[in-house]
Amino acid sequence: MSGKTLITGATGGIGSAVTRSLAARGYDLVLACRNTSKAEALRQQILAEHPQARLELRPLDLTSLASVRRFAASFGPGQVSALFNNAGVISRGYALTGDGFENTFSINYFSPFLLTRLLLPCMEPDARVVNMVSLTCRFVRVDERALLPAEKDFSQLGTYARSKRALLLSSLELARRHPELRVNLADPGIVNSGIITMGRWFDPLADVLFRPLIKSPEQGAVPPLSALASEERDRYFVGKRSAAIPDRYRDPALQRRLWDETERLLSIQ
Repeated sequence: MSGKTLITGATGGIGSAVTRSLAARGYDLVLACRNTSKAEALRQQILAEHPQARLELRPLDLTSLASVRRFAASFGPGQVSALFNNAGVISRGYALTGDGFENTFSINYFSPFLLTRLLLPCMEPDARVVNMVSLTCRFVRVDERALLPAEKDFSQLGTYARSKRALLLSSLELARRHPELRVNLADPGIVNSGIITMGRWFDPLADVLFRPLIKSPEQGAVPPLSALASEERDRYFVGKRSAAIPDRYRDPALQRRLWDETERLLSIQ
């Protein structure tokens, strides 16, 4: 890849594992993070091990559409070889961002959608887009009305799952509208990272009984790393393998409606 590889949430468990691996392979990386001091600490750690690593920090706050627009505007035509939409959150409670979107949907869906759309003119031919989805997608359904959940409809895991299902559907539509791109999905499974801390009374018990049995961040990084390196398109990466995206997720009419409604809500022309 001659251009830059962009990683959102690069300081998280999976994000840092992906960043370390790609830096060691010589990728030209942009770490897109809200906490730039934490990102700088990661950059210094990697440079201590790999002095020739190419690592650039650029601020990105996925709760702010203005921040997404500023970040995307910092790239020019042909500068982006790959985009890994990794950052995600399981919000404990219902809250709205300054743009009026529910926080989980803002971080997990609206901002990745907007970032990808705005970066399309900056992408190289055959650029890779890898979106991080979740096994929870299979347990929920979404339509256009799900994009703006009311407080009464909020649940910690349910809203997270619906935001990831929306991202999956928009990924399918992105691949249909832009067949020149290599659009793939990565499902890391259940990973020992901060995102699974629910902020509930049972967290200490889960830490003792549950965390030792689930995947490490390095194991969770395998699917997105495989997707970023792959020559395939429209595939679902789990573990070290990829498969066709299951038919249960495909609904061309819904994909188009969801895409059009998202563009309307984001005022994308």
